Amino acid sequence: MLLSAVWLHSSLKLPSKTCQPKSHIVFLKTHKTASSTIQNILYRYGESRGLTFAFPRNKHNQLFYPGYFDRRYVNGVESKLLKTFDILCNHMRFRKPEVKKLMPQDSFYFSIVRNPVAMMESLYIYYKYLGVFRRTKSLEDFLDNGQNILSLLDNYAHNNLAFDFGFDNTATADTPDLETIVNEVITGIEQDFHLILITEYFDESMILLKHTLCWSLEDVVSFKLNSRHDQSRKSMSQITAEKIKRWNILDWRIYEHFNATFWHKVRSLVGEEEMKREVSQLKELQAKLTSICLEGGEAVNPRLIRDEAVMPFQSGTAVIQGYNLNRNLDIQTKTKCQRLIMPELQFTKLLYEKQFPETALKVVNKRRRWN
Repeated sequence: MLLSAVWLHSSLKLPSKTCQPKSHIVFLKTHKTASSTIQNILYRYGESRGLTFAFPRNKHNQLFYPGYFDRRYVNGVESKLLKTFDILCNHMRFRKPEVKKLMPQDSFYFSIVRNPVAMMESLYIYYKYLGVFRRTKSLEDFLDNGQNILSLLDNYAHNNLAFDFGFDNTATADTPDLETIVNEVITGIEQDFHLILITEYFDESMILLKHTLCWSLEDVVSFKLNSRHDQSRKSMSQITAEKIKRWNILDWRIYEHFNATFWHKVRSLVGEEEMKREVSQLKELQAKLTSICLEGGEAVNPRLIRDEAVMPFQSGTAVIQGYNLNRNLDIQTKTKCQRLIMPELQFTKLLYEKQFPETALKVVNKRRRWN
């Protein structure tokens, strides 16, 4: 029995007629914050509406990271293949003046932050074989002994949120004039971004995003991507957690501030009761998509994934989960379900080749010459 794609358009609350959906978007994709799931949402939205993406040159997945963003590293800029871009959402180190040179004036800027304690544990596991992490036995060992051997390239190991937002990341709890530094960082983020979301309140964040972008519930529904299997998660003591807060004091203060302001935005833009109602609707839609799309109804260990085309990239000692699709899907439904579970690298490649078909053709012709 074939499953129909009608579910994608049924019983969904449409945006108010008083606002227009935003399609010029800058998303600062921070590390280990559920940002890959948000990128997937933006990819699906842009693809379905024929929007253009600011992709890195040479089919890279990051925009010159960990260097500051430079529009010259966006494919199509120097070659003048494209004159306008709608969505910028690949990893970059933010630099507003340079981004403004690329993106439309009315672009909506947003990002997402996560509790730095959980974030640090995830960063350590995911980037275990890079830099200073590689030279330490455990997260606790790094916090006790690894801080003295940091290099300039160890941006994942210290205040990575502040670094991604474009600020100096060297401050600790013992830094002189810490309050001045913190105020400058928070003020800078507030001036540059319209909205900061919170990983720990992901569903609420999606509803808030829906309202601010004037999108529909269908536009912000998702499955978790790039998430770890429980076997690669590590518990930590309260002592370790406090060490992380002191070491990543900028990230901690960023998180504290925007966690508080997030709820102010919820109350002013959505309302607490309306938020509860729409979160419930979002979960119902996700459950419906799960039953239609996913075999077994949940993420699986990568060794159990049947289709190599949706195999997530594995990094460090993390075990990154993926999905298997139900077998009896009609073509339209299968395509939509594939987009929901497609990992970042594969989705970026797919959209890149759709946007720059001449580049893909050159690669095919080159392969033919060599065969």
